[in-house]
Amino acid sequence: MASTIWKGYVTFGLISIPVRIFAAARSERVSFHQVHEVCHSRIKQQLYCPTCERVVERSELTKGYEPEKNTLILVEDEELQEIAPSSKETMDILEFVKLAEIDPLYFDASYYVLPEDAGRRAYQLLVETMEKSGYAAMAKLAMYQREYTVAIRPRKNGLTLHTIYYADEVREVPGYGATTDIEVKPQEVKLAEQLVESLAAHFDPEKYHDEYRTRVLQLIEAKSEGKTVQATPGKKLAPVIDLMAALQRSLEQGGPERKPAATTAGQRTKAAAPRKSRSAAQ
Repeated sequence: MASTIWKGYVTFGLISIPVRIFAAARSERVSFHQVHEVCHSRIKQQLYCPTCERVVERSELTKGYEPEKNTLILVEDEELQEIAPSSKETMDILEFVKLAEIDPLYFDASYYVLPEDAGRRAYQLLVETMEKSGYAAMAKLAMYQREYTVAIRPRKNGLTLHTIYYADEVREVPGYGATTDIEVKPQEVKLAEQLVESLAAHFDPEKYHDEYRTRVLQLIEAKSEGKTVQATPGKKLAPVIDLMAALQRSLEQGGPERKPAATTAGQRTKAAAPRKSRSAAQ
């Protein structure tokens, strides 16, 4: 059962909606333990104090901030709780913005916002209003000892919340976008557009799979059965010398080779088989 990440109120104007939020997505990866190669025992990490020259327990730890070298300011959890903003319990909608205006670069984590029974009618009102207007709600949310700016948008007759990176957290890379001085021929643009159209499709997340994760699980399964797995062949790409010729050949060949839309049920079952032992190991 999904666990509640945050519980409080979403407010706009004089309307307050009691809600809970739940994680909407999480990364899946194969986790490995650190093991002593000699005896295959799992390694344990210990907290060591170099001054006291001994291992310390977590109950002996506190937080410390270093404003300058060799100077520490100790901060207690209770002190942090006392100065937490009101957004730890209430998400006040600050403004509504067009969803299309939010650059996806700013999106971080995603959450589902579900109403408590007492707030279902007001929740549905907000959902339908935002669906018709095309607006997303910008609000503040404090959790995990941090205050986030969040964007709340309607999705499938519910509300989805995205934490948003602050402007000073978005990095600039020298040279990014510095290609306006390069001229491409109209014929090249036309062929490129044809190639794009030949590969156009509706977005379907079920088509895409983590092939590396699947191969790792297959490797684990093979090793458990005393078998070996064939190495992935490398793919060599030569630099494009004649852009027009490369575009034309791509169109003649039907574009880059498409990968299967989905694995078969048998393949999914086989790839997922080791997950039971993985969970047991954890």
